[in-house]
Amino acid sequence: MDRDEVDANAPEPRGEELPVLAYLQRAVSGTLRPEQRTHMRYPTAISQLLRFEIVEVGAGSATLRVRADTKLHGNQQGTVHGGFLVELADAAIGTARSTLIGPGQSFTSIDLRATFLRPVWTGELLARARPTHSGRTITHYACDIIRADGTTVATVSSTVMTLSGDKATGR
Repeated sequence: MDRDEVDANAPEPRGEELPVLAYLQRAVSGTLRPEQRTHMRYPTAISQLLRFEIVEVGAGSATLRVRADTKLHGNQQGTVHGGFLVELADAAIGTARSTLIGPGQSFTSIDLRATFLRPVWTGELLARARPTHSGRTITHYACDIIRADGTTVATVSSTVMTLSGDKATGR
């Protein structure tokens, strides 16, 4: 094989493996290097599609931002669709939970409840997720979705279960 040829059967180089929290903090600060990786998939496909951006992350918490526009995210009443707001909150909660997940672990939402407080038409939204109670395998989260003027437009709560060992395989 020539020096410039790539062996299709060779394992892909992993680079430097980081814990999820360190990986995301570096991504947010702009200091993540191309060779740095984590065991979870970031950015997620759905967040890329919907243009969600992680703007703040801590141990167990996360804030995501999106520019909402009824031309892209609208419902039949002409406001931003509630499902879009729920997906934003679910992404923030999932990001928050992932910061505490190690290799060989995964997690899944087992409950999600949204309360819509006021309509949204267009503008920047922030989804701020934080744990409200943490156990060994079950964690309860709250997420507020806030408009640029500081007004809360929806609150979402979720129960997340941590999976380990065989239960985490393939997730």
